[in-house]
Parts: sequence; structure tokens; C-alpha cells
Amino acid sequence: MTLNGPERRAVSGQAGSLVIFLHGYGADGNDLIGLAEPLAEHLPDTMFLAPDAPQPCVANPFGRQWFPIPYLDGSSQEQAMSGMAASVSALNDWLDAAERRTGIGPERTVLVGFSQGTMMALHVAPRRARALAGVVGFSGRLLAPERLAPDARTHPPVLLIHGDLDEVVPPSSLPEAAEALRAAGFEVGTHVSKGMAHGIAPDGLGLALEFIRRVLPAAG
Repeated sequence: MTLNGPERRAVSGQAGSLVIFLHGYGADGNDLIGLAEPLAEHLPDTMFLAPDAPQPCVANPFGRQWFPIPYLDGSSQEQAMSGMAASVSALNDWLDAAERRTGIGPERTVLVGFSQGTMMALHVAPRRARALAGVVGFSGRLLAPERLAPDARTHPPVLLIHGDLDEVVPPSSLPEAAEALRAAGFEVGTHVSKGMAHGIAPDGLGLALEFIRRVLPAAG
């Protein structure tokens, strides 16, 4: 299963780091690649990639999904679990291929997820054999928190951001994820965007940029 999606080359013409966007349920890579525009001027040596999830979205025929969501699309829990397992495998293969293609290793790669993309990022990153530079998660949650500590092979720093008016993924998902991550040995930063629903606010994006510049100190 091969993933495809939009990308933006480094402004400098010489990519030394990667920021990889993982979109939410029912969207695709084009939904987040636009974030490269405000970030790129501050990260001139960074290449931005936004793979499309491998599965067509049941609830939105024009979008993609990393896995089905039973309460939204009528799928079973077994279908959700098998769909996620397939996407985890596909994303891991794609990350390996991206490293080979660009020559940029995980220590110079940051995953930035939104909603279901955050769920994927928080699941995949700790289970990679080599640590990523960091993970930014907007408006998502940590799935199977009880499995994190025993499964984690690496512990990249994490920044979690959530809107306090989110009616899609409850804001309580942020402290729940942060608690589990910290208990498993992760460095975790958090931020709540006041007055923000299910989306990415300017203050959250600014903090994400600060985090990315910190974990990729030579990227800007």
C-alpha cells in the first residue's frame, strides 16, 4: 500500500529537515499542506510532506481516513482496529521510504497531526525503532493509553494543543493524553486555545512553530 500526497520543497532549496502533516478523518493531505506557507519562512531548510491516508472515507466519499470510526460511519470495532493496523503499517513503510528518498533521518523529522492524524502520530512515533525529533498533536487523543508504556521504543518530545470549544474531540482528551505520555516517560507540553472549536488557531500554530524550531535547532 503506497501513500501519496502533496509536498512543499524547502525555501532554501536545501532540505535538512522534514515536517510531516497527518490529516484528520474525511480530509486529505491538501487539508494541511497549506500550513507550510506560514511556517516555511521560519524554517527555510525544511521540506513539508502531507501524505493522504490510505483508505477512502466511508462518511465522506471525497476524503480519506486512517481508520473507520464506528459512531460516525456505522463500522464495527473490529473494522476500526483492522483499518488502523493497516494504516499504521502503511505509514511506517511510507516514513521509511521518505527517509530513503530525502536522505533525512528521523532525528530531523517532526510529525504534526490533526484530529485522527494526531491519533496516528501518537501511536506510530513511540513505536518507531529510531526516535523522531518531535510530535505536535492538534485536537486529537491518545488511543490505547494503557499500551503506551509497554510498547514505546522511543520517547520523542510531544506538544499537545486543543481548542476549549472542541465538540468533535473533547478537550478533556488533552490532559488525559498528557498524563499517560508523562507517566510513560515523555516530555510533554500542552496548550489550550481559548474560544477555538475543532481546528488550528493562530496561537496554537505559533507554539507549534516554536516547538519545531526547538527540536530542530538548525532548521531555521
